[in-house]
Amino acid sequence: MNIYVGNLSLEVTEEELRREFMAFGEVISVVIMNDKYIGSGQTRGYGFVQMASKSEGEAAITSLKGKILKNQVIDIVEALPLSDKRGIEWLHGRDNRFNRKVRQRRY
Repeated sequence: MNIYVGNLSLEVTEEELRREFMAFGEVISVVIMNDKYIGSGQTRGYGFVQMASKSEGEAAITSLKGKILKNQVIDIVEALPLSDKRGIEWLHGRDNRFNRKVRQRRY
């Protein structure tokens, strides 16, 4: 189960977040998002925790919701699954019929 953790303090590390979730079961991965691609490397204030089973993840969500970590109340919800990007194609159609401008030659 993938869990979104928001409103993280900038001082929270991945290891500290892992310890909070390990009390509820096996933690597969912990990722705190940061700005490494634009050069600063500063954390963005949210991250994702992946747990081995859904029941362990749900127990962690109910227990840690509203917990104060490094002087900030964290937000925890089940993360949405990644999209397969077919939604945009469905909206606009394969031939992009909503934005199509047809020009005709004048003779």
